[in-house]
Amino acid sequence: MDLEGQLLRLIELGVPQLAGVSPDELCRHGETLPDVAGGLLAVHPSLVPAATLARLMRRHGRPGFVVVDMQDLDEFTPIDGANVPDRPLYVVQDVERGDEMSGWSPNEALPAIVGRGRSPLTVSEGISWLLQEPDRLEPNHCFMTIGSRRRKGATLDARTPAIWISGGTGRDGPANRAAPKVGWCWAGNRHTWLGFASTARRLPEPVPEPQR
Repeated sequence: MDLEGQLLRLIELGVPQLAGVSPDELCRHGETLPDVAGGLLAVHPSLVPAATLARLMRRHGRPGFVVVDMQDLDEFTPIDGANVPDRPLYVVQDVERGDEMSGWSPNEALPAIVGRGRSPLTVSEGISWLLQEPDRLEPNHCFMTIGSRRRKGATLDARTPAIWISGGTGRDGPANRAAPKVGWCWAGNRHTWLGFASTARRLPEPVPEPQR
């Protein structure tokens, strides 16, 4: 789908209302973006925070949600090297789910992704992808978004965000069975059903900071 179609999709889902802007204003944010092959329109958390945006995901009519023990999701910010453009909407190009790294830990996957010249998706980018292409979330084929981490002083929170399908058990509750779910995994743990979503490029590319 081209960028115009993706903008219309965001409007249909209710992104303008969550952002407190008009549909025309949302479209203006996208007017100057490059419409490149394999481009996905990403919603920056400054426009709609990830925890709020997650509610717009749908799977079989079930709305997305954030697990109860990750209510600090909006404190997860891009890692060093994940250079996210400072604008309300931007483009991520050539997104992959990373199924080939299923069974890897986040600590193992990150250097492999970077070594391929790619960047891990942030959680907002992962949610944005599923707003446009909800079928990318499949049983036993879901993904982590390790481009977002929560900083704890000089260290990182050991949790890494992931998006998968709720089984409706435990604190998720039966009402959330089969719904898209933003949860977390330990950075050192492996999961056979979670890949590592990544992008080849973010556009427009951020202007590098001047050397001091």
